[in-house]
Amino acid sequence: MLIAINVIGILVFIGVAYLFSNDKKNIQWKSVGIVLVLEVFLAWFFTQFKAGQIAVQGAADGFNWLVSVASKGIAFALPDWLTANNGGPNFVTSALLPILLVVPLFDILTYFGILPWIIKWIGKALTFITGQPKFEAFFSIEMMFLGNTEVLAVSKNQLESMSARRNFTLAMMSMSCVTSAIIGSYTQMVPGQYVLTAVPLNILGAIVISAILNPTKVEPEDDVIVKVDSENGKKEPFFSFLGDSILGAGKLILIITATVIAFVALAALIDQLFSLTGFHWLTLENIFGVIMFPFAWLLGFNVQDAFHIAQFMGTKLVTNEFVVMGEISKSIMANKGLFSSEHARIVMTVFLTSFANFGTIGMILGAFKGLVNKEKNEYISSRVGYMLLSGVLVSLLSAATAGMFVW
Repeated sequence: MLIAINVIGILVFIGVAYLFSNDKKNIQWKSVGIVLVLEVFLAWFFTQFKAGQIAVQGAADGFNWLVSVASKGIAFALPDWLTANNGGPNFVTSALLPILLVVPLFDILTYFGILPWIIKWIGKALTFITGQPKFEAFFSIEMMFLGNTEVLAVSKNQLESMSARRNFTLAMMSMSCVTSAIIGSYTQMVPGQYVLTAVPLNILGAIVISAILNPTKVEPEDDVIVKVDSENGKKEPFFSFLGDSILGAGKLILIITATVIAFVALAALIDQLFSLTGFHWLTLENIFGVIMFPFAWLLGFNVQDAFHIAQFMGTKLVTNEFVVMGEISKSIMANKGLFSSEHARIVMTVFLTSFANFGTIGMILGAFKGLVNKEKNEYISSRVGYMLLSGVLVSLLSAATAGMFVW
């Protein structure tokens, strides 16, 4: 019964996207169908086949290894931080400070052309298989490695050459990405193999949902990728580049830390204000639970479990994934309570593995404001609701396709 509800959920999420589509007549259902089938196949492969399980577990182990290597530097500079939490690492040392190694590592791969080469050929393969426009397919792969605002920044020339409608497609897709540099942080708080399963599912889900919500016909002469050469054809000196990368990683840690502290404190403040009403059931978690309950139920849960899952989902959308991961980390990694169910573990992990939240909308709008003209910026800014809807539907679709095969 629950499996059937899970399958129906996938169809409902696609139906919601169709209901809100801004051009139903021009949806390219063949392309959408191909991408959706590919997403279901990958979910099946990564969860049911030994080779797929080995691949995602190996990738998760690789990120965990990077985190353990990063701890050498942390132990040298801040030894007390690693022993202050009853002899074990805390949120900052296990999830955030390793970013100081992972971000520069990915930037080094970019500097020497290795990462761009990988992105290029995976993007070409995705275009060939799915029939999607070249840059949209390229963008979906690139944002996985670079992050939403970063990939927009390096695509300035491309954005300027594209229509406002295509720019809006990229804005919606940007709601569903994660940055590879942060995956190592996620794997310290939730099951790493499911984090790595979520990444390709989100890429394909972003293509599916954006193609339904904002179908855009691209003429062959417009289906090109604008090449951007470095200034004067010369690269920045390596160690100057590396220094900037490390400073950028440090800023990222400060941003995440400040955001998590502020959101958790604000949520606690709101709950305290609600308590003044005398209604002890009136909390942010319960409000989110009511709003997200129908969607959580469609992911294949009984009523009680669906309400708890919905609470976490709603909290993630209003705050961010780090807040919820920190809250559930001990239970989900120890298979306790609600997360004694493997289905709950994979659904919750996959749903959380994205940047889809209100804060991300501001980041994306800010990026476009500095990259495109006023007309394109206003076109995107007037459709914020679509951006949030896209992010939610992609997270739900990814969670449903992954959860369909794990019980």
